[in-house]
This record gives sequence, C-alpha cells and structure tokens, in this order.
Amino acid sequence: MARVVIMQEPISAAIATIAELLDISSESVRLVLGILGMVLLAISFRDAEKPRGANIAAPGWILLGLFVYLQSSYYIKIEDPVLILMTAAALPGGIVLAIIEIQKKSTDESLIWFRGMVAWSIIPYHIVYLIPYLNIGLVLFTAHSAEWMLEFAGLGSYSIGEMMVSLEGGGEVSLSDWEGNLFLLTQPLGESGFFVPMYHSNGEEANISFILSCSGLQSMIIFVGAICALRSVPWNRRLRGLMIAIPTIHVLNTFRNAGIVWLTDTYSNWAIGGIGMFDFAHSYAAKVASLFAMFLMAIALFDLLPEMHNHIMRLLPLKQRKDESDSVN
Repeated sequence: MARVVIMQEPISAAIATIAELLDISSESVRLVLGILGMVLLAISFRDAEKPRGANIAAPGWILLGLFVYLQSSYYIKIEDPVLILMTAAALPGGIVLAIIEIQKKSTDESLIWFRGMVAWSIIPYHIVYLIPYLNIGLVLFTAHSAEWMLEFAGLGSYSIGEMMVSLEGGGEVSLSDWEGNLFLLTQPLGESGFFVPMYHSNGEEANISFILSCSGLQSMIIFVGAICALRSVPWNRRLRGLMIAIPTIHVLNTFRNAGIVWLTDTYSNWAIGGIGMFDFAHSYAAKVASLFAMFLMAIALFDLLPEMHNHIMRLLPLKQRKDESDSVN
C-alpha cells in the first residue's frame, strides 16, 4: 500500500523553520510580521506627503498580506471556504499593491486613504486581541447579547458558562486556572483563544461556544478604518459615521449569532451534502447575509461620507482604466 505524505505549504513551512530557529511559535512569528506591516503602513499614512511614503508602504503591504495569508491554514482546517479564499488572496494582493506603490511612487489620495484604512483597521483589532481583558470582555458581551436576544424573542432560555482558554498544545483550561498575563498576551493560545460555552437553562450543553471572531469586530474595524482614514473630512462627520456603523453592526451581529444558536439547537440533526446545520448557518448562510448587510451599510454611509465612496471608486481597476482611456481621448 502506498503511503500518502501530506506536505506543508512552502510559505508556512518557511515560517515554521524560522520559528524553530528562534525557538518561538509560528503564531508568534506571524504576529511579529503583522505588527511590522501595521507599523510601516501607519508610518506611510502619516508621511503620505513625503516621497518616502510609498517606499515605506510597499514592504508594509507585503508583510500584512503574508500575515493574513498565514491564517488560511486554519480556515482550511475548519473548512470555511469564504475565509479560505479571502486569506489566500491576501499575499498576492499585498504584492500587487507593493508593486503599484514602487512603480508609481504614488501620492494619490485614494491610495493613501487605503493605507490608512488598513492601518486603522488592523491596529485596533490587535489591541483587543493582545490585551486579554479587552478580548475577554468583548467575548462575554457578545455571548450575553445573543443570550438576551434569544430570550427576548422567546426562542429558548440559555445561560453563559465559565470563561475558558484554549491552549496552544491542545486542551483547554478555565480562565481562573490559566497562568497567563491578563494585561498583555505573552503566550500563543489555541485555535479558540478565549471562549465561553453556552448552556440551556437546565444545564444541558447547547454545543455552541463564543470566541472573539463571533463579536463582529472584524466587520466593525473595516468601517472604523475606512472612516477614520478620511483625512479631508472633519472629525464631527467621521464620528457621526462611526456612531451609525458600530452600533448597527453589533445589533445585526447579535441577530446573526442568535440565529445560528437557534438553528443549530433546533435542527441539530439536519445536514445536506455532509454539512451540518452549524457549518451551513455559520460558514455559508450567515456570511452571505453579513456581506449583504455590509454592502447596505456602505451605501448608507456613502450618503453621509461621499468622500469614502469617491476613494473606493478611484481604486477600482475598471474605473481606473476608464479614467485613463478618457484622459487619452
């Protein structure tokens, strides 16, 4: 019988080799790459009017693309096709942006806005991720919001369990038994990070847990970055945009989480094509609904912040080609 050998993807293998040489985890190397990329993009955004801005941004795009790309192995493991595609495309996308920066030495305001958008998006997310108190607080708030929504809608009575910590080497411990630092995350965690399980009011497990990714923080920070990076827009208008976007996303995300819990709990034996209800609701239906909701949110914000719409349209390749064609004619 032939033996099947599963080879590690080359880039991930190289990162693993570097991590082994440095005697740290691959996740730590990934975080360092991401932090360097964030810092470079933030500096390039600050120094946007200077010629060096594009030169600083180019390696920043590549490092951030690599940082996101290295997450694709996790999404392959949990079989999330949407996020597999998005994370796998990050590195090629980062390389393309770096080439554009180097070739054009661009001081184009829309590309500068995009630098700021990415920096303003990723930095707040990792502040929350790397400070356990913030991470835990947001996970608990997300879980309790879903619990309150389910009970308010009369879809069941639930309770939130004890905060748990997923360990890098496998297994989990309660937060009270975890020996890590709650002010700054100094050790890598397992796939679930900090999480809380949900129970029925009678103590029976609901087979659902909440992690940081359930909070909708990724969706929020996209709009935070897009709005905060609008340098030409007064802060009072930017704050109005944030006050519309963040609470609305939280409410929609609470509906999403409550729906996933109810569907998974009610139709626990449902499956189609080998996909159970949780995977279908979480990886397919909820993501399509979330993307549609974000699209509607963007349209609403374009009315308040037309500058954001202008930047997006100027960054679209088809629009760029049309503009270039018009200028030639």
